[in-house]
Amino acid sequence: MATLQVELVAVERTIWSGEASMVIARTTEGEIGVLPNHAPLLGELAAGGVVTIRTTEGQDVVATAHGGFLSVTPQGVSILAETAEIASEIDVERAREALRRAEQGGDDPEALAAARRAQSRLRAAGQGD
Repeated sequence: MATLQVELVAVERTIWSGEASMVIARTTEGEIGVLPNHAPLLGELAAGGVVTIRTTEGQDVVATAHGGFLSVTPQGVSILAETAEIASEIDVERAREALRRAEQGGDDPEALAAARRAQSRLRAAGQGD
């Protein structure tokens, strides 16, 4: 069975690295699924996106990824994000509070960006829509 070498890296640390059978990510061009032998591409991650990595054991690793790029090469998939967080590490109550604060900011661009980040954290943790 063909596999992908996948690395999910944030500025401050490597979030996940290993063999996978599939990667799903939302880019600015739409959601993309990457399987072994996928054509090379470079995509910009969509704001407030969630990345799902299906391991070779069939488990899904779900993470938020804010800002950055997804690169597919013959060697594998690299997801390079400004910030990223594995779903199991997300403090749901903290994310809900961050969303409440951000929503009080109205149409301010920083508040809207904070709201997108909080919403993606909640989605990754299985708490969003």
